[in-house]
Amino acid sequence: MYTSFFGLNEKPFSITPDPRYLFMSERHGEALAHLVYGVTESGGFVQLTGEVGTGKTTLVRTLLLNRMPDNADVAVVLNPQITAHEFLLTICEELSIGIPAERDSIKALTDALNGHLLDAHAEGRRTILVVDEAQNLAPAVLEQVRLLTNLETSKQKLLQIILIGQPELRELLGRNDLRQLAQRITGRYHLEPLTREETALYVEHRLRVAGALGEVFDAAAKKEVFRLSQGVPRLINVICDRALLGAYAGESRVITRRLIKRAAAEVSGEVDTKSGSRQLAIAAGLIAVALVAASIWSVTKDLNPADDRTMLQSDLPTAAPIAVITMPEEIPPEPAPVTLVEELVLANELSSIDFALASLFDLWGLEYARGAQDSCSQAAAAGLACLVQRSSWNGLRQLNRPAILSLIDNDGESHQVVLTAIHGNSVDLSIGGVAVTHAASEVTDMWFGQFMLLWRPPGGVPVSLSPGSRGSDVAWLRKSLSAIDARYDSIAIRDDVYDSELESVVRQFQKDNRLAVDGLAGRQTLIIINSLLGPDGSPRLAQLAMTESEAVIPKLARE
Repeated sequence: MYTSFFGLNEKPFSITPDPRYLFMSERHGEALAHLVYGVTESGGFVQLTGEVGTGKTTLVRTLLLNRMPDNADVAVVLNPQITAHEFLLTICEELSIGIPAERDSIKALTDALNGHLLDAHAEGRRTILVVDEAQNLAPAVLEQVRLLTNLETSKQKLLQIILIGQPELRELLGRNDLRQLAQRITGRYHLEPLTREETALYVEHRLRVAGALGEVFDAAAKKEVFRLSQGVPRLINVICDRALLGAYAGESRVITRRLIKRAAAEVSGEVDTKSGSRQLAIAAGLIAVALVAASIWSVTKDLNPADDRTMLQSDLPTAAPIAVITMPEEIPPEPAPVTLVEELVLANELSSIDFALASLFDLWGLEYARGAQDSCSQAAAAGLACLVQRSSWNGLRQLNRPAILSLIDNDGESHQVVLTAIHGNSVDLSIGGVAVTHAASEVTDMWFGQFMLLWRPPGGVPVSLSPGSRGSDVAWLRKSLSAIDARYDSIAIRDDVYDSELESVVRQFQKDNRLAVDGLAGRQTLIIINSLLGPDGSPRLAQLAMTESEAVIPKLARE
């Protein structure tokens, strides 16, 4: 529809994965290199993960069409929600293997596959299995995948397997009962979204492939595309395609920031419904936030209601008759609640880092001195330490400490709020000292992983313990792990020495809690140990660290 209007040969932002449109960002280049390694080297698995829409399928199609060795036979499983028997049957059909008479027998199918692989190996051919959406594989199918790697000669594996999936695949393979499979993965790569600069280049790249001769999106529009999509290619495509359609309808040759915002709103189904009652609710929210903040932070002067009342009464004419008209009582419609986005806009002055730090320090019983030494130095003077990094929502919940979150509103403005508590699907926040409650989804929609929290390290000084470390902190670590679960007991000649046995215990603890398994007791490991030890006077997001269904240590592992 709009292609001829913009001088394009085809639609540049189709969501169909087309290798011609592959934008080779640094991350996509590294991911493709991992896949190429997987099809040129023998044995084991290659695992590629990434969020929905980051371009995993496009990379796979590029691999299959352009980077596959001439001597390779490929089986692709696109629908992993199948049984182990169906999985083997699909592989045989993909490789054109004759289905045995006992087609319902897993052993018969495995034998047929093994025979085919041996014949292919004798002919100098490689056999590759690609499984897309692998996070949906059932544990029984994953076990069958593992067993397929046992098909080998005395020198090499006969089947190379590439698993493609969403981040849940990493969590799935981190399960204790799947450790044998995880240990056979020889290459891992997680595909991240595009950066701001890469997003602009991505838009230009797709337009050029489609035949554009000049600039179609102005610089502000590209920045807005990144803000709204956070660099996820599929979202970029959807927003840009809708923006081109909107520009065509309005006979505009240039895509502006305004058109991008309107396109994104249409795609997400948002409608401007600010009626009079909604405006009243927003105004009421502003007044409430301002008044409560004023009382907490003492930023306004005292008012004298008596003087105001006297002034109003003196303005009334003394002899004027007053007519009282009684109107039928009507119950006004209840105004729509103020959203978190609107609340942050209304309380913009209260969502600065100084207000957030003051609120966070107050939760720890400390007073934040604005303009003095930096906040982490102030915390250190009180025996606390700062942790500033990025994480997932579940990772933040696991740390179980109040945290300053950086939230981004619809205009790209940053707001600093304090997450003070989590109650299932709702959360408590402090905006400039004002306590509010919202759905957790409202927070996660505006939060992209950046946070800061305070914690109390053992001994008052944050240290990273590793094999060979000595001292009271090591003794604390050993004693604390034992107190959490008897499985983490360790016996040593010297309790204050970080020996190989303690390293193994730490690795097991990290695996049980879905942490990076490196055997080092770093900040995250120490914070979670601290949280699991029970109340110590530290503020927490939940007084009980997790509900039974969300226990940090899996129930089965405890048994």
